[in-house]
Amino acid sequence: MSLTSPLEPTELAQSSNGFKQMNQSARLHEILELLEVNSSCSITELALRFAVSEETIRRDVRALENSGRVRKVHGGVRLPDNVFEAAYHQRINENGALKRIIGLKAAELVKDGMTLLIDSGSSTYWLAKALKARNLTIITNAIEVAREMTGRNNARVYFAGGEIFDNYCSCFGAETQTFMQRFTPEIAFFSIGAIESQRGLLDYFLPEAELKRAIAPLARKVVVLVDSTKFERHGLIRTLDFKDIHVLITDADPGAELRKVMDGVEIQIATPSN
Repeated sequence: MSLTSPLEPTELAQSSNGFKQMNQSARLHEILELLEVNSSCSITELALRFAVSEETIRRDVRALENSGRVRKVHGGVRLPDNVFEAAYHQRINENGALKRIIGLKAAELVKDGMTLLIDSGSSTYWLAKALKARNLTIITNAIEVAREMTGRNNARVYFAGGEIFDNYCSCFGAETQTFMQRFTPEIAFFSIGAIESQRGLLDYFLPEAELKRAIAPLARKVVVLVDSTKFERHGLIRTLDFKDIHVLITDADPGAELRKVMDGVEIQIATPSN
């Protein structure tokens, strides 16, 4: 069953905060992202954030509730019980075909014996699955990446511990950051939640954004993996500037505006034939 419906006239207008209004499909996706961070949101807060009516948000909530992805509560919406356990694995499989070809393309940058930092994003998980090089040293805060790489092709895996956030299957915080800052990787691979021409590379979870900002300068090369559904999407937290990255790997041309602001960034486009 489709979750989208015809756009209201107000959804096509320019909002008061200067951002172009998004369609319902994009709005539903971002509502879920916000709920993963906050666990619950009020109808009023969401209406203000998206510059639409509260009735529009109620229709969005009904669509998400009918699909079993949220639970409606008085005056708001929350994730259903036990949803956090599956949240990370849902993100891995969301747009999985695109993330897989992006991961395969990114793996072409990796040579035997390299030291890599791999973050906790869903696209970088697909990179880990695609890696064939031998004698790699892997530094990661992602449980699933560590599990994927342990014992493969003589890889050495360093897991950055600390507090485990179950909805990310990863560790974040001061202990995690301190451990990862001991290393000087040749390449740091990051996933990203959203990318905007005016605001840079964005995420939805503050500890994740803070960790990326802290460890990006350690690498000789910073490579961002992002599928095309993230282009010009509204993010919550500014994570990196375009000047902080060297390579962006995606599945489609990012368009003139993003290309303009990423003038110094090497853009690689993955295709199924890659």
